[in-house]
Amino acid sequence: MASLQASALLLPSSSSCCSRKFNAAIHVPKLPKLSFSVPKIPTKDLIEELNLRVGVEKINVTTPPIHHKSTSFVTTKLYAILEAVADRVEMHNNIGQQRDNWNTLLLNSINMIILTAATMAGVAAISGTGMPLLALKLSSTLLYSAATGMLLIMNKIQPSQLAEEQRNATRLFKQLQNQIQTMLTLNTPTQEDVKDVMEKVLALDKAYPLPLLGAMLDKFPSKFEPAVWWPKNQLQKKNKSYAGKQCHIENNGWSEELEMEMREVIEVVKRKDIEDYVRLGNLALKINKGLAISGPLLTGIAAVGSAFVGNGSWAAIVAVTAGALASTVNAFEHGVQVGMLIDMYRNSGGFFRHLNESIEATIGERDLEKRENGELFEMKVALQLGRSLSQLRELARKSASSYVDGTAIDEFASKLF
Repeated sequence: MASLQASALLLPSSSSCCSRKFNAAIHVPKLPKLSFSVPKIPTKDLIEELNLRVGVEKINVTTPPIHHKSTSFVTTKLYAILEAVADRVEMHNNIGQQRDNWNTLLLNSINMIILTAATMAGVAAISGTGMPLLALKLSSTLLYSAATGMLLIMNKIQPSQLAEEQRNATRLFKQLQNQIQTMLTLNTPTQEDVKDVMEKVLALDKAYPLPLLGAMLDKFPSKFEPAVWWPKNQLQKKNKSYAGKQCHIENNGWSEELEMEMREVIEVVKRKDIEDYVRLGNLALKINKGLAISGPLLTGIAAVGSAFVGNGSWAAIVAVTAGALASTVNAFEHGVQVGMLIDMYRNSGGFFRHLNESIEATIGERDLEKRENGELFEMKVALQLGRSLSQLRELARKSASSYVDGTAIDEFASKLF
């Protein structure tokens, strides 16, 4: 220790750089031993507690309900149908807008052609003779002929009626889409549900076709018929689907008074609503047939008259007058959209027929447990007719008293349309 201190005094400047070369033994005094008391860890209890917690987490993670394979497959099928229905909603909506544009564009174009041809025929009558007269006569005749051809096509397809068909199809497909979503949310779907939904989709496709060629509905049938967009026997199957799914209510919510009320509602719907819409549909159909024939006929007469302008005053009068009348008829037929009114009456009549068949199928089921719950069914009927429950019961009382008094009921069942 003394030698180390002496060397440090002799070489103060180089001690830092050369200290690495010294290999001296340094004796450090021993430190006193310190004893720390470490608490014992209950390893066995801790491990058991951790294992218990991990087990609980595993139980919580692995306890969702396991559905049967067939049920999952049925649900997958319904989701596939739901996607197809959503696609149809979009298609019918887009095509409906397109055909509404057809109606507007064709109406304006044809009327402008007719008015231009009538103007040319009038000018030709006062233009004297020669090439100007020939040019005006030829132009007027060609325009009238073009308007006649376009009117024949427009009156055949009835764009306003086509647009209304697609609007109704869009609404009904949206309704079906909501029904499928409700089925997937509230119930456990079965293979029978998949079959019923498929039948509904195909029935809607048939009732409201998309293509024009080959599948277009007849716009001038011999007799007006309400639309049918639901499958046959679908309403009878509907009651079976409610079997075992009802609330535990005595008689499943049905009573003799409720059945009588539903029967009276049926009678009012038949005697007033369905009959009135069929009458209006037939009237609109007759008017539309007359207008569809009159328009092209008038433009054809005007084309013939314009060809003889200059040979007499009557030719010019026929050409101009027939053109003006044709423009008026076309504006009334497609501007008022008589075809749209026909399809609106057709769809409204179908709505009441569907309601009628639904009530008849429900009260025709003798087993009360297989019916839809009576209180729920009454509420649905009231909402479809735009009435409250008290108003629906009052309507049934009026209908029953009209039989006793031998008078006709003075109101319609529906307050919506």
